Amino acid sequence: MVNLNTDKFFLIAGPCAVESKEICFQIAEELKAITTDLNIPFVFKASYKKANRTKLDSFSSIGEEKALQILADVKSHFNIPILTDVHETADCEKIKDLVDIIQIPAFLCRQTELLLAAGKTGKAVNIKKGQFVSAEMMRFAAEKIASTGNKNIMLTERGTMFGYNDLIVDFRNIPLMKQIGYPIVFDATHSVQQPNQSEGTSGGKPEFIETLAKAAIVAGADGLFLETHTNPKEALSDGANMLALSEVASLLLKLKKIKQAL
Repeated sequence: MVNLNTDKFFLIAGPCAVESKEICFQIAEELKAITTDLNIPFVFKASYKKANRTKLDSFSSIGEEKALQILADVKSHFNIPILTDVHETADCEKIKDLVDIIQIPAFLCRQTELLLAAGKTGKAVNIKKGQFVSAEMMRFAAEKIASTGNKNIMLTERGTMFGYNDLIVDFRNIPLMKQIGYPIVFDATHSVQQPNQSEGTSGGKPEFIETLAKAAIVAGADGLFLETHTNPKEALSDGANMLALSEVASLLLKLKKIKQAL
């Protein structure tokens, strides 16, 4: 398991969803090389299914078993920890022997039975702060996990709904959530998302990823969450707010320098 208690920031990164073994391997190989060179702890992420798409015909999975096998192959081949999402309590049992970190999607951060099921696996649990939840209220989500005896918890800031089709980041949320007592992650790519556009897909402004990521490190974030792809325009999910894989190394180098300066 990646060491989250470090004076460095750690990175959770990968494609939004498992699209193919080829794409996952290409992204994992590049990210591992970059983070090894920069000495940044790294967790590979990809959703084995997407259960919260806007439109009925939006991409959800290449097949759950096939996607989980690809994640298992990434983990064994590259010897890196893995994160994926859960949406139902049964998902926790299905993935607990594969992943190192179970992620609770933002829309489900108040779902008590799901939080308890994730906590009972004994795995680290990353709870994304809902777009509708204050930083202070995330204490109660963490308490649900902790009630199972599992204190290996992370909380992720990913923006707050601002109007109907945009998000805004209040960086006060990072120190406020740090007071809860767990590592805080900043999701730099979903924070530039423009959800629920009229055509039924999410838009985004990835040109602001770097600005927000820099601010998050200054504000005290312990980890950074990024979704990335070799060609975001061809990604099957959330391509509009992804960071191109070719831009990851440059961003991480800048963030590392900021962290060292602090």
